[in-house]
Parts: sequence; structure tokens; C-alpha cells
Amino acid sequence: MSPKTGPLAAALLLAAVILFSAPAGTLFAGPGVRDLQWADLLPPPDPAAKKKKKTFFSGASASKDPAQMAIPEGQWMSRKVPDTAAAEPPAVVAALDGEKVSIGGYIVPLDFEATTVKEFLLVPFVGACIHVPPPPANQIIFVKSESGIEIGGMFDPVRVTGTIRTETSFTGLADAGYSIAADSVEPWQSN
Repeated sequence: MSPKTGPLAAALLLAAVILFSAPAGTLFAGPGVRDLQWADLLPPPDPAAKKKKKTFFSGASASKDPAQMAIPEGQWMSRKVPDTAAAEPPAVVAALDGEKVSIGGYIVPLDFEATTVKEFLLVPFVGACIHVPPPPANQIIFVKSESGIEIGGMFDPVRVTGTIRTETSFTGLADAGYSIAADSVEPWQSN
């Protein structure tokens, strides 16, 4: 190794060590910005709360109430099922509240004018909340952009950077467990 290439090789080696030893995304999200993945929005499972496993037929014969057992033919799918989860706030990661974050996903517009969107839901996959049942609230982020953003297509992925809050937002399409005041919304290349 010549004296001229020695410092260059050392600098490249140091850069490689820093690059590969840093947590994923921290060098590219910007200073002080945490690069989030959708799995980071899920709280760790609570080992104390073991749920009883239900079988496919557990709801059909478990009830002894004659009113629930006698369902007219063809009416069983339109029967209202009590939603006990709606009374509870969504399970979120409270430690994220107030952090500056960056996360990629897909836009479901809420407040828009022509092609400018000011409020939208950020979801982890294409078509969530529109063509399929919505994901759980802790997998939906309500995003507000003061200046608005221009969107080319609804199925183009974006990366949102801003301050995240662990507050439930109720929209007409779905409930969001998180919200972000967007500093920037940029096109994103998903993996």
C-alpha cells in the first residue's frame, strides 16, 4: 500500500464500519429522525394476557340463549356481532409519542382538492381501507400536511417524515392509532 492510498483506505474502512454497525435507516432518515418499519408500531405481546383459543364452531354452539340459536335461514351473515375491541383504545407503542420519525407506506386520501392532499391515512399496503377491511388501528397513521402534497397516483408509495403522536384519530374510513404532523412527504421506493 502506498502512502497516498493508506489514508484513503483507512477512511473508506472507517466509513464502512460506521455504515454497517448503525441501526437500519438511521444514516439515511436524517439527523435525529428515527426510521420506522410497520412492525415497530406494534407493541410487544403481553405474556400475561393469554387468550383462550377459539375453534371455528365455538360461537355456533356455545350460546344457550334461544334467541341467538334461532337465526332465520340465510340471515346468519347479517347478524350484528358485538364489538368488544371498539371500547378499548388501540394497542400502540407509547414510547414513540413525540419522536421525529420517517416511515414509508401508501396514501388513502381524506381531505383533497384536485390532486393536492392535505389529510390522509398512511397504510402499510396498497388498497387498505378501500378495497379490503382496514388494518388494525396500530397499523394506520393519520397524516396532516399543512401545505398539502401533490399525488400522481394513489398506489405510489410515499415516505412521510414528521413528529408522531400516539393519539387515536377517528375518520370515516378507519380509526388510526397514530398521527403524524408531516414535515415532508416524498415519493418512496418500497422493497
